[in-house]
Amino acid sequence: MPRPSIAIVSPALADANNGNWQTARRWQRLLAPEFAARIVTHWPGEGPEALAAADRDLGILALHALRSAGSIRAWARARGQQGLGVVLTGTDLYHDIFRDRDAKRSLELAQRLVVLQEQASASVPLAHRPKVRVIFQSTPARVPALKARRWLRVVCVGHLRAVKSPQTVMQAARLLHDRADIRIDHIGEALAPEWAEAARATEADAPYYRWLGPLPHGQALRAIRRAHVLVNTSAMEGGAHVVMEAIQCGTPVLASRVLGNVGMLGPQYAGFFPHDDGQALAGLLHRCRIDQADPDGLLARLAGQCALRASLFAPETERAALHQLIEELLAIPAAPTREEPAS
Repeated sequence: MPRPSIAIVSPALADANNGNWQTARRWQRLLAPEFAARIVTHWPGEGPEALAAADRDLGILALHALRSAGSIRAWARARGQQGLGVVLTGTDLYHDIFRDRDAKRSLELAQRLVVLQEQASASVPLAHRPKVRVIFQSTPARVPALKARRWLRVVCVGHLRAVKSPQTVMQAARLLHDRADIRIDHIGEALAPEWAEAARATEADAPYYRWLGPLPHGQALRAIRRAHVLVNTSAMEGGAHVVMEAIQCGTPVLASRVLGNVGMLGPQYAGFFPHDDGQALAGLLHRCRIDQADPDGLLARLAGQCALRASLFAPETERAALHQLIEELLAIPAAPTREEPAS
């Protein structure tokens, strides 16, 4: 008997190596063997094979309300609201769904809205909140690596672009320029020339800061495992992969206090600093280094708090939530809302 077919629409594919692609690929694996999930950049896709596959699709998971808006409208024209799930990213939640007509329309057309951390529902307009389901992303737990004792190893992972606020970790590195016992590795591609210039200038001013550029996922993960602490400086987050991966590697996190990070780490987490405050980040790194060997110090406290969150990011937790979502999309009769014909 053929497995039910589900389309996962990801604006980015493997060559982008970003959060959308990683989510799409992981969900494809988690839906097997019960469902046949195919990943496309847009629905229904192009060519005879894609169109034939689209005829078999019983549901769709569209990553990004704005960037997948065309696919969302195409599904609504063909199938109505039934089976239409829309996954809201950070830029959706904290920008696009309030300002962009296409993103707003995606919310209206969806049967279910998916968010990736527990604070995100508060950013969804009240009328659409009954549609919201929270699915934490997951990664397997990994044995923590042995950590160096002579210094505090810090890693920041994320492409250098404005929304990730890379200037914060650069500012902290400059403030700690004479601290040979605090070493900062910055991993990520510079998505504009000025970010590359800023990273190179920081290397010149702060000898214990290194910009490593983009690395394959496996190498970045090894760097996270070896680090004493991961830093996330973002201005907005839908639910950061690197935060989840650090927790599952036994590496504590220091993060900007923005909704996406609070939703991953919990509101009482002790490792937050104000967004775009490199001085506050430098102070937390100093504290982590000073009490690095103290079982009651900040670093140990952060490790304990992260360990308590780890079950949220287990693959079995994500798989159960994802399958529950698909069952709702395929089984619940939806309202007859349909996309208007193009004028």
